[in-house]
Amino acid sequence: MSKYLLEIGTEELPYKFIPSAIKQLNSAFEAFLNSNKVNYDEIKVYATPRRLAVIIAGLDSQSKDETKIVKGPIKKVAFDENGNLTKAGEGFCKKNNLSKSDLYIENDYVHAKIIIKGKSIIELLKENIPSIVLKLQGSHFMRWGYNEEKFSRPIRWIVSILDKEEVKIKIVDKESGNISRGHRFAQQNVIIGHPDDYVEIMRNCCVIVDQNERRQRIIELAKAEADKLGAIPYYTDDLLDEVTFITEYPVPAVCDFDEKYLDIPEEVTVTVMAVHQRYFALYKNGKLINKFITMTNYIGDEFANIKAGNLRVIKARLDDAVFFFKEDTKKALVDYVEDLKGITFQKGMGSMFDKTQRLIKLSNKIASELGKSQASIERTALLAKADLTTSLVFEFTELQGFIGADYAKVSNEPANVCEGIKEHYFPLNAESDTAKSIEGQIVGIADKIDTISAVFVEGKKPTGSSDPLGVRRAALGIIRTILDHKLKINLTDLIDTSLSLLPVKKDCAEEINEFIIQRLIIFLNETYKKNILEACASSSNPLNDLNDYVKRVEVVSKLDNNNALLESANRVIRIIKDTTNKEINTALFKENAEKNLFEKINSVEFSGDYDKYLNDIVAINPAVEKFFEDVLVMDKDEKVKENRISLLSLLKSKYEKLTDFSKI
Repeated sequence: MSKYLLEIGTEELPYKFIPSAIKQLNSAFEAFLNSNKVNYDEIKVYATPRRLAVIIAGLDSQSKDETKIVKGPIKKVAFDENGNLTKAGEGFCKKNNLSKSDLYIENDYVHAKIIIKGKSIIELLKENIPSIVLKLQGSHFMRWGYNEEKFSRPIRWIVSILDKEEVKIKIVDKESGNISRGHRFAQQNVIIGHPDDYVEIMRNCCVIVDQNERRQRIIELAKAEADKLGAIPYYTDDLLDEVTFITEYPVPAVCDFDEKYLDIPEEVTVTVMAVHQRYFALYKNGKLINKFITMTNYIGDEFANIKAGNLRVIKARLDDAVFFFKEDTKKALVDYVEDLKGITFQKGMGSMFDKTQRLIKLSNKIASELGKSQASIERTALLAKADLTTSLVFEFTELQGFIGADYAKVSNEPANVCEGIKEHYFPLNAESDTAKSIEGQIVGIADKIDTISAVFVEGKKPTGSSDPLGVRRAALGIIRTILDHKLKINLTDLIDTSLSLLPVKKDCAEEINEFIIQRLIIFLNETYKKNILEACASSSNPLNDLNDYVKRVEVVSKLDNNNALLESANRVIRIIKDTTNKEINTALFKENAEKNLFEKINSVEFSGDYDKYLNDIVAINPAVEKFFEDVLVMDKDEKVKENRISLLSLLKSKYEKLTDFSKI
């Protein structure tokens, strides 16, 4: 078994391209080896800002021989009346390197079995690697020199070795060898003798090629530096990913800034550091301090210039933030609401001011349904979007809501209103927390349902490749908020109200209902079986009460293949296509089984406890089975038949209270 190394050395790659390139290379090499029937043990893809590397372990020396049946002309065309090959027959043999003795007749056609010899792995690598690399996709690919081919950044060197042997390939204008390059400030010409040595040789040249190792190193270094200060570093997965893919050998440097910048909203300072400058903010005793960690891609001893440069940059950014903050807070947050008339929400759907008026109405409706005080909720809805017209949010759009909350505090708005303004955007992603305040929950749901309705009315509902205004995320946010906080909200009714408030009228309530139900099923499918989720959604619209729906799903999931109940329920469903509300006449009962079943059905009543309800349904099943043993539903007497159908229809309605058994 052999091991192969491919390293593509480049000028600095865009960090957003690198994770995609890792996935693409892994998939492409898997497909290449599998399609050529080459056995291998493992593919590892490594990446830094200056290189993409692939190591394949356990490679066969060549692809397997392949037996193939080829079909030729019809017999009478391939052979003449004397059994000799015709021109057509000879052509078929020549094309496939066959002799007459290799041919046989099947279904009146000439056939032959041919063996396609496997190719050496070296030959396959030479033939396929250039196209694999050049098929990588990403934004802003470029040409360089006089080359026609495009790549993310100019290729500067290539390493291609199988065990100790070079596998010569050429990509664009570079031919491969066994010489790599270390860190820009370390050894440049590095001989790679064997793929097994690659990772360690690069580490000795101050290049950590394994992105997972590099990421973990960043976490450990940040923690170690923070520990010296008695602080805790702040970072997100996005920040870690970005720093991982802009460094080959991360080295921390602790910098500080003037304490006066701690007076502006904390979110602004942290965003400047984390999002705009890729710094790790530091917290001590739960409070932001005037120090930060930057991960350098530097291996020297002199950090003074690095620190001074970073301080100049962050000072300029924070000075801008201070200026915007002071200018914005010269007037109260509520005074910005009128300015929302100048911001378009969505073409044909009015301004952000119009959206705000809809939020107030929808929020009041939800508050009334939940029996909550409406004053603070209405105030939150009024101010929720006001910060969109401020200079600071214009500069830091990712902080909308957070800035609004801070400005609301400066304007002496109630604490719960301030919190609601911030939280109405929650959850910010699939993993983050939902709003904790009732103001944030209600206004957030109103905001998201208005956005979803507007998108569907405009005919821009999400497809596989697009998600206008993030309506999938909005639907998930509504679902999570309601379920996390056990809110009893009729979303079906709320959708109708939302559509009625839009300036453009279009009947798409059913589409929106179905869209949100599908998001609900996808979300809950991590915990429950899909067929049960769909069955419970089929029997009763889950949007009428999401928490009630989840309770039903939990109970139905406990059925544990109760075949007797499932068989009875499905037998009833097959007989009763449409539920009837006709009154049951006990005088028409001919059999004891009819009377007994009627009594048992009437004993089943829903009291709010689905576990008890299911147990009651299970308990009457022997009576259902006895009914089908003793009673012919389709009696010759039309009145008796209709009475029995009405009895089963009543039973079906009891089943449907729980789920649609036909889908389980």
